[in-house]
Amino acid sequence: MKVTGLALACSSLLFSCAPKEVPQVNLIPKPVHIEVTGGYFKVDSNLIFGNDQSGTIRYVVDESFNGGNPEGYALDVTEKGIELRAASKSGLFYGEQTLRQLYTSKGIPCVSIQDNPRFPYRGLHLDVSRHFFPKEEVMKLLNVMSYYKLNTLHMHLTDAGGWRIQMDKYPKLTTDVAFRTESDWQKWWDGKDRKYLPEGTPGAYGGYFTKEDIREIVDYATARHINIIPEIEFPGHSDEVFVAYPELSCAGKPYTTGDFCIGNEKSFTFMEDVLSEVIELFPSEYIHIGGDEAGKGAWKTCPKCQKRMKDEHLANVDELQSYLIHRIEKFLNNHGRHLLGWDEILQGGIAPNATVMSWRGTEGGIAAARMGHYAIMTPESHCYLDHYQDDPETQPLAFGACIPIGQTYSYDPAPDSLGSDICKYILGVQGNVWAEYLPTYEHAEYMIYPRIIALAEVDWTPMENKHPESFKTVSYTHLRDHET
Repeated sequence: MKVTGLALACSSLLFSCAPKEVPQVNLIPKPVHIEVTGGYFKVDSNLIFGNDQSGTIRYVVDESFNGGNPEGYALDVTEKGIELRAASKSGLFYGEQTLRQLYTSKGIPCVSIQDNPRFPYRGLHLDVSRHFFPKEEVMKLLNVMSYYKLNTLHMHLTDAGGWRIQMDKYPKLTTDVAFRTESDWQKWWDGKDRKYLPEGTPGAYGGYFTKEDIREIVDYATARHINIIPEIEFPGHSDEVFVAYPELSCAGKPYTTGDFCIGNEKSFTFMEDVLSEVIELFPSEYIHIGGDEAGKGAWKTCPKCQKRMKDEHLANVDELQSYLIHRIEKFLNNHGRHLLGWDEILQGGIAPNATVMSWRGTEGGIAAARMGHYAIMTPESHCYLDHYQDDPETQPLAFGACIPIGQTYSYDPAPDSLGSDICKYILGVQGNVWAEYLPTYEHAEYMIYPRIIALAEVDWTPMENKHPESFKTVSYTHLRDHET
């Protein structure tokens, strides 16, 4: 067949006028502003996933960028190159996570992105007491968190399930009560033989982090711009402590209570000694002291606690707990740290500088904000990732009611209806992973996904940019990629 010059010219014209391919981008969390301009920047994957120093990405640190917001960034990708601009290294890091998500076998789609988080606190909680997750598994979780721009891991290090952190002044906490008779939580907790076993006992279940383990975890997290908040439980949820040091309980003997004796000055010596060692290990501004679900029954008849109440003019046991919280806060403040506790720390009067983590609904967090205290929202109704995520008849045993991903995604922690004077005290949202029914990291991961990515978008993306149907499509893509 003979091709004429006119045909060649038309063919060339059609080719040159063909529009650039406009790729589909699947970013979680969704940016504040994104424009997909068409085409790709061809790049080797080592540049995005490795330590390529070719200079293909132009990094710009401008302290005045985005009003100085340290976590915001601007990303511009053209067919000629990449520019990433931010006010700090944190902003550059989050821009890099966006690049990681954008990468395809064709290259990186050409985009212009302006982005910054809605909230400064974007957290995930991990219970390592009911089931112990060693440092390697904690690091795997930190990788997931950084990919989705979460910046805080709250580690629940102590509870009745076992003490999980080495303490030099109190070695029995790890030699005597970091291991128990049974790995199955329900069987152990409901059984007649709910006992702890010495370290090294054949068949004992448990474990703990050495101080070197903690330092490695903290360094690993810091490199990913993640802060780790340690939680040491006071005054309740401390059954294991009184097996190792029974004199700190009201009865003076083990297996009787989960609450510290607040009338005993040795309890405060213990708390301050432990917190001093914790402060040395964790650079976090916040230290979480629990404060939830104390039984308080023993305090009503304990002579030492009753004397404390009389001496301090305390009207009831709620005020007695508040007395303890106030004392611990003063100690932490004197050491340059701030106290964080579950919303029960409101009972009896909140400590002057405390921050509230609201889990029994949103009321506690809102009440704290109305009093001028910062709050982190983690209501069980939306943020408990250990609860069923589908029909319980089709799922492994889990805790509580069903919280599907759509319910998690729909949560607005700071609605306009609260008013700006209240919303300014709401720092952000946290997903909680309690481990009663999570015997392995693989099972924990099954429960964490996909709701962790829904929470990532709740924490980062403006409400007006959230769209459930498009999120559903994008989240399927991420889950597919995760599985492969």
